[in-house]
Amino acid sequence: MKSIITIMILASASLIAGGDVAPSPVAPIPNGSCKEERIYIENDAKLIWQDEFYTTKEEGAYKNEHSFGKAGTLAHAMRYCETLNYAGYHDWRLPTADELKHLHDKVNHPFVYNTDSDFWTSTPTAQNKYLVVFPADAQQYARSVKQSNYIRCVRCLKEETIYRGSIVVK
Repeated sequence: MKSIITIMILASASLIAGGDVAPSPVAPIPNGSCKEERIYIENDAKLIWQDEFYTTKEEGAYKNEHSFGKAGTLAHAMRYCETLNYAGYHDWRLPTADELKHLHDKVNHPFVYNTDSDFWTSTPTAQNKYLVVFPADAQQYARSVKQSNYIRCVRCLKEETIYRGSIVVK
């Protein structure tokens, strides 16, 4: 009689628990699954700029003349932008010195994520050097291609792009 009562209690508990007494496994949530990919649309220049957080590893790469993520040598910077898949786009590139200077000539810096250090451009100078732009004053300086500088990629704003605020809607 005790075994029948025990079975009935367990069966009732099973029904109350939805038929499953053991805890059900929870699917893992992938890291960064809800990562926001911010951009800045510069309407007057018809450009879309990458606006992404600079990590401590990238800051370390910049300070220690290494390449990692959005900081590194010119070759790293060009490869980074050419292979970037960000905000649904694959056609990113390193900006020219004029594009980056124009952006930082504005009174208010438009980016949520910024750093007050030099950014690479695709504009060459003499003696195997390339221009960088310092965002605080929009000044351009020639740097060795082996130096580490920060990277901010850009792409052209296409006519078929519909935008609302700073969010691109396809």
